Amino acid sequence: MTTEAKICGIKTRDALTAALDGHADYVGFVFFAPSPRHLDIATARHLADEARGKAKIVALTVDADDATLDEISNAIAPDFFQLHGHETPERVAGVRTKFGRKIIKAIPVRTSDDAARAEAYTKVADLILFDAKAPSGATRPGGHGQVFDWTLLDAVPRDMPFMLSGGLTPGNVWEAMQATHPQAVDVSSGVETAPGVKDAELIRRFLHAVKTAKQG
Repeated sequence: MTTEAKICGIKTRDALTAALDGHADYVGFVFFAPSPRHLDIATARHLADEARGKAKIVALTVDADDATLDEISNAIAPDFFQLHGHETPERVAGVRTKFGRKIIKAIPVRTSDDAARAEAYTKVADLILFDAKAPSGATRPGGHGQVFDWTLLDAVPRDMPFMLSGGLTPGNVWEAMQATHPQAVDVSSGVETAPGVKDAELIRRFLHAVKTAKQG
């Protein structure tokens, strides 16, 4: 099985170029003001235009209203909306229908019960993204560089397509893939030198690790 790779939280052309040169399958743009990876619409439009046709474009939002989603949809025409908040299955289904975009639904994980919540979304989301649950008091739901216990995904049905996130780096992504067998892996802080500051060499190393891995 070939595992796909997503570079999330891209803010600059240099980071985008590194992702595309390394054959990232997805590039993610964050639209959530508390995040150090938040992008304005104009910058996102330019980056999305450069990425179009080379990688799948993902727009990450957190409990966004329809007006916000409509603005993003019209500006960058994403292939996917990544819903990273407390969206219910009904809300996810509504977004998918209204905007005609594929959906990645993030599920924050700290316990096996958290992971089990994914089943409620399998009919309304195209991909589930398992991420580490944010620390208490955090102002954003992801991008904290924390790894969760991958064995919590052992009970996830093997036919459920999912993306693995949470503290992945060039150094541990092979181990993560061996442990969980995801359809795709997602990285943000693991290829940064500071919150929101992507490093082109780390991006290249991460993508090389994913693309050359042989899963057992």
